Amino acid sequence: MFDPIIILMALICGAIARVFGLPALIGYLGAGFVLHEMNIGGGQVLHYLANIGITLMLFSIGLKLRPQQLLKPNVWGTTSLQLLIMQVAFFLFLLLAGWLVPALALDISAALVVAFALTFSSTVFVIQSMQERGEMASRHANLAINILILQDLAAVLFLVFTGSKVPEAGALLLLLLIPARPLIFRLLTHCGHGELFTLFGLVLAIGGAALFQSQGIKGDLGALLIGAALAGHQKSKELSRNLLHFKDLFLVGFFLTIGLDGWPQGEIIALSAVLGLLVVLKPLVFFPLMTRLHTPPRTALLSALALANYSEFGLIVIAVAASTGWVDSQWTSALSLTIAVSFLLSSLINKQSHTLYLRWRNRIRNFETRRVKERHPDTRGVRVLVLGMGNIGTGAYDSIAERHGEEVMGIDENDKKLAAHRIEHRRVAAADASDPDFWHSVDLEQVDLIMLALTNHQENLLVCNMLKGMGYEGRIAAVVRFSEEASELEKMGVSAFNLYAQAGAGFASHAEEGLGAQ
Repeated sequence: MFDPIIILMALICGAIARVFGLPALIGYLGAGFVLHEMNIGGGQVLHYLANIGITLMLFSIGLKLRPQQLLKPNVWGTTSLQLLIMQVAFFLFLLLAGWLVPALALDISAALVVAFALTFSSTVFVIQSMQERGEMASRHANLAINILILQDLAAVLFLVFTGSKVPEAGALLLLLLIPARPLIFRLLTHCGHGELFTLFGLVLAIGGAALFQSQGIKGDLGALLIGAALAGHQKSKELSRNLLHFKDLFLVGFFLTIGLDGWPQGEIIALSAVLGLLVVLKPLVFFPLMTRLHTPPRTALLSALALANYSEFGLIVIAVAASTGWVDSQWTSALSLTIAVSFLLSSLINKQSHTLYLRWRNRIRNFETRRVKERHPDTRGVRVLVLGMGNIGTGAYDSIAERHGEEVMGIDENDKKLAAHRIEHRRVAAADASDPDFWHSVDLEQVDLIMLALTNHQENLLVCNMLKGMGYEGRIAAVVRFSEEASELEKMGVSAFNLYAQAGAGFASHAEEGLGAQ
């Protein structure tokens, strides 16, 4: 039976976390441990909802996936070397812990499995954190997610190796889903844009996962692959937006289940906490690997810090290993506590990630390789910068360009989107609006107006604070969706355009112009 107290506790703890400036998911983790102490469990219903959340998340990742990105050396090279280095490091640490405290001693095979489970980073945590900060379209988010996908594939290979997931002969028939892609898009178009469209998306994600599961392939991987097969189409973008809130809601169940697994026993509690704190070693491994493989230092730092956590896949690996007798079953709850500690620590670290880069910018840039020397856009003669060239940014660009022509430049990170704008003869360039290196390359004294048409309020705040800190005295205008966002920006001297509240005035103006012409 699903107890309503679970929902109430998740709400209370999530709100408390927000009060202290932490992501709500940290509160959900805490709610799980509180509920465990109250002897309240969610049973199979909560676990089922959590599984749906992970399935929808991987399906959404697939919808945005570009497979060619996985073949880049800084993705597969970083992933493979990191897995090897962290495997050895955690293996030696577990053997040392067992030698110092005999009660914690593990045999060689058990230590290898636990160390392997600790090498992964959490796809769920990284995606949720990036979305809250409005950084999902950034280069560092793209790099981190591609690395996470390869890590997840390594975990799936482990499950296959252990015999827990042996593909059926009929799995080859799943390749027929590739030529079925045009038919699926035709059906999505026929479903329109309402609840039928969203329902079809849920069927694709959950039904696709069940289909792969029936053929001996992990269902979550199946959802990822089906999403990837549909990537690149306009309907896939709309579908991803429609499923966003469903995914976020169901993932609350995932974070609750980690805490509900309870506490490990005896000395293993201390070991779990120490392992959670050792997550700070991950960025120290990721960063040098990324930069040596020609990743820009800022992208490498933010990606490495985002990956400073342990993964839900580690729980699956330990559960499978426990079922085969390779490790003691209490390591499942031990790893739950380790993951919870790593999430809390990672949240605090990532909250300061941009500040850390600004503080140590000159030293961090020393890691830049010759092949990666970044070329920033030529902004000479630019008086107006439009950041974010989506529908709103494009409309703003076109309107201002009618009067100012080449003095207007659009900035975006999406190369495909920029290529389409260049065909339309717009002056655009690729850059990250939150990158201080980009702003240092701009002569801000010559820029009269900066328009923030970004998709996330937190990103707008980050850019505004950065510009103010660099002494920019020109005008800044930003698009917001809610009145409290407008108030926060206006206190900083930013002109806020409330998209929802002022859209009606724009519509009325447009209608009046048509009436006058008539």
